[in-house]
Amino acid sequence: MATIAESPARRHPFAPDIFERILAIGAVVLLGFVIAALAKGYPQWPQVPWQVWPHLLTIMLALALTPIMLLRPRGDGMHRVLGRVWAISMLLTALLSFNLREINHGGFSIIHILSVWTMLQVPLIWWSAHTHRVQRHRRAVRGMVTGALLIAGFFTFPFNRLLGQWLFS
Repeated sequence: MATIAESPARRHPFAPDIFERILAIGAVVLLGFVIAALAKGYPQWPQVPWQVWPHLLTIMLALALTPIMLLRPRGDGMHRVLGRVWAISMLLTALLSFNLREINHGGFSIIHILSVWTMLQVPLIWWSAHTHRVQRHRRAVRGMVTGALLIAGFFTFPFNRLLGQWLFS
């Protein structure tokens, strides 16, 4: 006997939807590209300014946690703990990006607008979760993953940037 697909109304309201699954896959793929670029660029690591390393570590932590946060059960203690780690990682990534301006001859780039947005948005993400505004929290997290992680992450590879040079050389 054929089974009937579970209707959206019967699904758990916190269950990941297709968009969140796509975001999770995107985070895994992007993290894979970052790791591959770092592996290929290993001989050049000593020439990389120190400011790049903490920025890369915090963003890699956020990328690694993103699929876990989007795909595992939500609302429990582990979700809260991992969410705090993810939020702190995102905040640190944004803060650390301001040290990278020295690498660009002391100036800020367009990407720093995203850093300011992240620094404003992450506390709102935490607040919406803390006050149980689930839909607001979910929309904000999806926006942050889409913009600050995946779109910004994509732009670390073209335009003669370090990870792109290493990956495509």
